[in-house]
Amino acid sequence: MGVQERRAREKQELRQEIIGAARDLFVREGFQNVSMRKIAEKIEYSPTTIYLYFEDKADLLDCICEETFAKLERKLTSLEASTADPVERLRRGLRAYIEFGLKHPNDYRVAFLMDIKPEADPERMLRCHSMGDKTFDHLRQAVSTCVAAGLFRPVPVEATSQALWAAIHGLTSLLIVHSSYPWVERSFLIETLLDTIVNGLRAGGGRPDEDDH
Repeated sequence: MGVQERRAREKQELRQEIIGAARDLFVREGFQNVSMRKIAEKIEYSPTTIYLYFEDKADLLDCICEETFAKLERKLTSLEASTADPVERLRRGLRAYIEFGLKHPNDYRVAFLMDIKPEADPERMLRCHSMGDKTFDHLRQAVSTCVAAGLFRPVPVEATSQALWAAIHGLTSLLIVHSSYPWVERSFLIETLLDTIVNGLRAGGGRPDEDDH
């Protein structure tokens, strides 16, 4: 490995170390209570070093959220060729979303559950919004395909997509924030939610094995 390649790798490793430290501090202490100096102290670097990589705390938050959405988007993309059944593909995407949040709870907390106002202006988080829209489009397209194929009732795609996200986000958030609640077996709970919301959209209503009369 040449000198330039080694330096580029070291810079990328330090950048990820900064992001990891910021993520942990944001979750543990809250966005408003974390300073760039505190992040620098955690990784034992000077604040000046962090400013070489990030403009400010809001820029750091934007990058963390962008990376979270990018990881989720790659997961959803990998599922698109897993089955030819549009409804099953939608179910797998919804399940993958929940499983992603449970596997990466700190990423999920920062991207979806953290109160960042007023310090982080939402209009500045352009990278996060762009990748978030790209990720949500997987759900939008999945619903649209099911409706176009006559597998779902002729529901409004955008409203239905938002409602589905609200449902899976709600369960994911509850399982992360209230992990000590006496939930039923986790996979059974997830499948029950997916049955409820997906089968309620099917053309004709009810489960696919029910009689239509």
